[in-house]
Amino acid sequence: MAKIVKKVARPLGGLRSQSSGSSSRETSPLRPVQVLKTPPCSEGCPNGTNIREFLTVIGQSEESGRTYPESFRKAWEILTEKNPLPAVCGRVCPHPCEDGCNRGHKDGAVSVNNLERFVGDYALENGFKLQRLSETTYPQKVAVIGAGPAGLSCAYQLARRGYSVTIYEAFSKPGGMLRYGIPDYRLPSDVLDKEISRIEELGVEIKCNKSVGRDIPYAELQKNYDAIFVGIGAHKGRLLGVPNEEADNVLTGTQFLNRVNSGEPVEVGDKVLVVGAGDTAIDAARVSRRLGADVTIVYRRTRNEMPAIKEEIAGAEEEGVKLVFLAAPVDFERNGTRVTKMKCQRMELGEPDASGRRRPVPVPDSFFSLDASTVIAAISQEPDFTGLDMLHDGKEWIMADQDGTTAIANTYAGGDDLELGLVTIAIFNGRRAAETIHNRLQNIQPEPEQKPPVITYDKIILSYYESKLRNEPVRLSPEERLKDLNREITSALTEAQAIDEAKRCMSCGSCFDCGTCWSYCQDQVIVKPLTKHGSYKYKLDFCIGCKKCAENCPCGYIEMK
Repeated sequence: MAKIVKKVARPLGGLRSQSSGSSSRETSPLRPVQVLKTPPCSEGCPNGTNIREFLTVIGQSEESGRTYPESFRKAWEILTEKNPLPAVCGRVCPHPCEDGCNRGHKDGAVSVNNLERFVGDYALENGFKLQRLSETTYPQKVAVIGAGPAGLSCAYQLARRGYSVTIYEAFSKPGGMLRYGIPDYRLPSDVLDKEISRIEELGVEIKCNKSVGRDIPYAELQKNYDAIFVGIGAHKGRLLGVPNEEADNVLTGTQFLNRVNSGEPVEVGDKVLVVGAGDTAIDAARVSRRLGADVTIVYRRTRNEMPAIKEEIAGAEEEGVKLVFLAAPVDFERNGTRVTKMKCQRMELGEPDASGRRRPVPVPDSFFSLDASTVIAAISQEPDFTGLDMLHDGKEWIMADQDGTTAIANTYAGGDDLELGLVTIAIFNGRRAAETIHNRLQNIQPEPEQKPPVITYDKIILSYYESKLRNEPVRLSPEERLKDLNREITSALTEAQAIDEAKRCMSCGSCFDCGTCWSYCQDQVIVKPLTKHGSYKYKLDFCIGCKKCAENCPCGYIEMK
């Protein structure tokens, strides 16, 4: 884990007494208190993953007397407490956890996402099975609509608690947007299949090609199940709303990616225009490059406002995708049923809109045209409420409170049918709803969650930790990427890299047994644990409140109160 750069020798001497000269030292009524903190990585994770715990389990493996295989399994168990899809999230999550990592103020954030992928892949390779929380089984049955990340998360959390769960999935395979909206070069389908199969092994039944609202009336589920979770996602793409867009070669981003990921042959021609700047737009552009097209992304704002994952934008540029900023489509030229050109207008940024981004404003008399063999509109998407109109109100999507409860009796919801968001948000929504369902079915009053304060970099002694740069995975060259539509771009960290990277975690706000406090204490107040990573004890009768233990605790675990 953390490595001591400079260790102060423990002074010789014994108990505090007048003769020892301690009376001349500064005294204080304050006493040391161990205060566990929330690390900013967990604070930044929408699913509240116990990131520090799974990292330090690996980083402290040797000194704790565990083998690395034992620690990898323990880390996986920590991850799957809240997320049944770590190998998936380790590939597709934009890792907001790393944005707040305190180590970023020293030499670079810990590579949490790559470590999650390593642990997830290790679990798949070694056949780890998801475990029930107990042998208890409940008579109540729960239906889940949609086998996307929200629905899978909800089903997993309920099944491990002992419920009978059935998922109804409209598509031919489970996975939702993970399968039909993310290309294989980012998320191989076999990885998704393996993680879903573990959920099924807990007893979850997945019925594919069963669209609730079309094939099965919603009322039938209400009659046969004690609770229903709705996680239908947002698979319905939106067109641009400009003249002449109803053409054979104008597709929505979700429509295009669904066809490609379903194995359908898609002919895009040699000039593809993608409108939009989110993850769907970037994925559509990069897939089109792999299909052999010259690709241009058209976006009405600037690069600074692009909502897509930064690494994906950079990857698209490496692969030859061109970006045209401050431009918006206004019309199409057609030849019969096909678009041949997209007419655009130059834009400039005005005042901020509701999203906080500056609103694009048309520049008068500034039109230009771009040739097009295919146009992909990737500006937004929404849920398909066909047969499920009772779930939403007018133009609003499903409305649910903070625990996932909707206005319909015994109905809960989460994921992109609430609002578009990250995979980790959908997983959190499903977990949160499952906990609510369980508590209500069993008449349990949950204890309010007590969240420790977040510890920031200014409360940590960064100079204590040895400088060490991030371990980065191997990536294919752009030329190699474009040869294969499905070949994964990024490899996993090696085992040696993963161990080394986990040791970069500074264990912010939690004792990692460095012994610094013991070294600085002159009065034998602090008692070291007999075993490594045990609890430090205080003989407060000997303490004069000198504050040295708190002032020199590198991870900010000790406070004076």
